[in-house]
Amino acid sequence: MLLTLGALLLALVYGVSTASVESSLGPHEARYDVTTDGTVTIDLGPLGTLRIASPLPLTLGVRVTVQEIPASVTQLGQAKTLEALSGDLQSYLQFFSGPQATVQDVARALVLDAAVRTLLAFAGLVGAWWLVRLLVGRVRWQELHDRAEPHLRASFVATALVLVGALVLTSSEGGDKPIASHTASAVFDGTPLEGAEVTGRLGGVIDTYGSQVISQLRMNEEFYAKANTSLEAAWDVRQAKIDQRAEVRPAPAASSSGPSSGPSSEPSSGPSLGPSPESSLGPSPAPSGQATEGADQIDEEDLLTVVLISDLHCNVGMAPLISTLVKRSGADLVLDAGDTTLNGTSVEQYCVTTFARAIPKDVELVTSPGNHDSRETSKRYARAGATVLDGSVVSVDGLRVLGDRDPNETRVGAGGTALASKESADHEAARLARTACGDHDGVDLLLIHTPTVGDDTLARGCSPAQISGHLHRRYGPERTGRGVRYISSSTAGATLGQPTVGPLHGVAEMTVLRWDRTSRRFVDYQVVEVRPDTTASVSPRTRWPSVTVGPAVPGSPFGRTPV
Repeated sequence: MLLTLGALLLALVYGVSTASVESSLGPHEARYDVTTDGTVTIDLGPLGTLRIASPLPLTLGVRVTVQEIPASVTQLGQAKTLEALSGDLQSYLQFFSGPQATVQDVARALVLDAAVRTLLAFAGLVGAWWLVRLLVGRVRWQELHDRAEPHLRASFVATALVLVGALVLTSSEGGDKPIASHTASAVFDGTPLEGAEVTGRLGGVIDTYGSQVISQLRMNEEFYAKANTSLEAAWDVRQAKIDQRAEVRPAPAASSSGPSSGPSSEPSSGPSLGPSPESSLGPSPAPSGQATEGADQIDEEDLLTVVLISDLHCNVGMAPLISTLVKRSGADLVLDAGDTTLNGTSVEQYCVTTFARAIPKDVELVTSPGNHDSRETSKRYARAGATVLDGSVVSVDGLRVLGDRDPNETRVGAGGTALASKESADHEAARLARTACGDHDGVDLLLIHTPTVGDDTLARGCSPAQISGHLHRRYGPERTGRGVRYISSSTAGATLGQPTVGPLHGVAEMTVLRWDRTSRRFVDYQVVEVRPDTTASVSPRTRWPSVTVGPAVPGSPFGRTPV
């Protein structure tokens, strides 16, 4: 028994002290290695290092090696260094707005890697034990065992002391331990990095310009804190009116939230919307009906509450507001209509993780990846808890949703928009229509990022509703073909030519919808707006258009005329 415990202890020390994973740090790929010097060290190569006391137990620390800092920065002067890295500053601001996701991802990955290494080491020790036993023979092994048995307890204690001593020794002699002569940078005072020491060229850059970045970070945090407070107040005011059953309003004409665009107002190679959506798509025809606040005929117990978000483009500042709306509305489901990331890169995993963890654990999250997403970021989203649509029908609390990833992919700075696979937008539209029409249980909602990919399904009447994003402007809900289409604006407040990082540059929108489990139709919707001045508003509950079967006739901006 003591031999087993000793082997397990030895394997555990080896597994923990050698754990290593590849992940991201802000806009960069990075390698995380567990150390025994009690320090978190961020190695930025020729720029220098940033060191801070480790929050890990014992003498454990972490060394983060950033792998994408070019050696050429050593040829630049101090002032030019920041300029050379200026393209990454917004990404760093984004990262530090929600670092918890990266910390949790890395911690989980390190624990998993340590566990695997521990098991392998333990298996190796057990295998070596049996091999030695086989080589010396049963009789000789029994003789050795009888001689060693009285000393097993002392050997176990000695082994434990040696391992602890080794950890202390490596900690005291570690080359990455903070040097007393280095003073902590005052730039980080009042931040989670307070007390951090900076070496090399990085120290000059941070001391000279760091206060500007920290100021931007604090401004970002203050902005979204105020916006979140405004959203809470706006929701409470609207809910009070609903409770009083005093507000009844005709449904407004479907409106546009204003010309806005995120990283791209991307033209795509799929079915054409005609001229640029920013210039040619006017307001949609108004849905018929009135606001449903105070409507006694609605059975509240039979309604599924859904929060819709879209085109987040990695604006993690909106994560707390999404969480607030989900909780305030009592939502059962969150729909993400795609473009959750900016460029679909692996370093953006903290974006999808942050959004996924903003959703309460008892609320489902379903997403249809957009053209700015990728298979890798979608895989990370799924790992964080999202259901990623893949061309099949999923059922969430009775609501049957069909969707798939966008047929196109857009990579900023890498050639624009192109097909993501061999399947064109037309082919995907036809495939989704076949799936919807052939599903014997019926499809209640088509969730697809680019609106026109749903044309065939709506024209054939195989889904009563479609929800999309992509245009960064709101249209509908309008009767289209034989169903109803609703296009969400950007939840990041995406505006043409402006980054989606930092305080909002445009109006950020979310939508709260209610779906009737009995009729299997949407009942009403509310538009939630958060503005660049941190104010927020919540519209009345407005009746969702009813579906009337009729022919699909060309003529509307989306190829269908409302029926």
